[in-house]
Amino acid sequence: MDPVLVVEPAAGPLTLVDALRAALDGGPAVLPLGPGESAAALRPDLPVEPGTALVVQTSGSTGAPKGVLLPAASLRASATATHARLGGPGTWLLAMPAHHIAGVQVVVRSLLAGTPLAVLPPGPFRGAAFVEAAAPVLAADGPRYTALVPTQLTRLLTEGGPALDALRAFDGVLVGGAATPPALLARARDAGAAVRTTYGMSETSGGCVYDGVPLDGVRVEVVDGVVRIAGPTLAAGYRLDPDHPAFAGGWFRTNDLGRLDGGVLTVLGRADDVINTGGEKVPPAAVERVLTSQDGVLDACVAGVADPEWGQRVGAALVVADGADVPAALAAVRAELGAAATPKQVLLVAELPLRGPGKVDRSAVAALLAEPR
Repeated sequence: MDPVLVVEPAAGPLTLVDALRAALDGGPAVLPLGPGESAAALRPDLPVEPGTALVVQTSGSTGAPKGVLLPAASLRASATATHARLGGPGTWLLAMPAHHIAGVQVVVRSLLAGTPLAVLPPGPFRGAAFVEAAAPVLAADGPRYTALVPTQLTRLLTEGGPALDALRAFDGVLVGGAATPPALLARARDAGAAVRTTYGMSETSGGCVYDGVPLDGVRVEVVDGVVRIAGPTLAAGYRLDPDHPAFAGGWFRTNDLGRLDGGVLTVLGRADDVINTGGEKVPPAAVERVLTSQDGVLDACVAGVADPEWGQRVGAALVVADGADVPAALAAVRAELGAAATPKQVLLVAELPLRGPGKVDRSAVAALLAEPR
């Protein structure tokens, strides 16, 4: 058994491509690092089980790094199922960080398709850079694909012009890493972009549910309100916590609340984000979904704020367009979810704070809402 091969951020995506190509063929497992990350806590000097191709750093809700162990077979199964759902192998543009599972899977799909990988250069995400990086992909024969986080999609739609033309030219645009507001999804599709929402995590080799429907071979169930996933894309466990109960019985128990309707999964948010206000439990994602379906509400993050009377009160940070009717949006929440779920405190912001690959930083939003005003 070989020790883990660490790929530092300065090495760049193309070095990761070579390392993953070898790992998929039985070479050393790869541990990609992001800026400021250290491999020391995951002991890269220690070997991993044969067949492991990738170790992804993840801390979940505990803050302690565990390291998701992904076999080559799981990565291959995920990439193959993605191509089957999208319309066949194609040429990919890597537009998100390569050390996150979503970026890694763009690389894996490109390797399995045998097509050249285009890479967005580092730096702030701008339409002009996207257009330039997309050019060789859009000139290629066969299907053309990319993967974005909602923030990137928003910026391309807002810039319009050549950026929007390039976006529309892709045959498939996976959007994940964070919940996609319904209004943003409708706006993108109305503009002619072939967007598909994805749901998954490092433990499932990335996105394994597209537009609410599991990929081929993936099984999803909801037990006591919590989403569980099984199938060929599943990780082998955690490097530093091999007996973690989340992987018991061949299923991965997520920390996400959800419901299944006719085989279509709706994710209602993380279990540990639920707000307890006066004894009523409010899932923030459900409130956000209603808010962002209202005209003029571009984005929303709902968080619990300490309250001496209710324990927690529901607060919301909103990004709105000029002329947005915020009281009407709150009334829509009351009508659909009830008085307890209706935000008692609203903060208008220019943009929501982010962390990782486009995820909204809910703790930062909670801190903003808690500031005296």
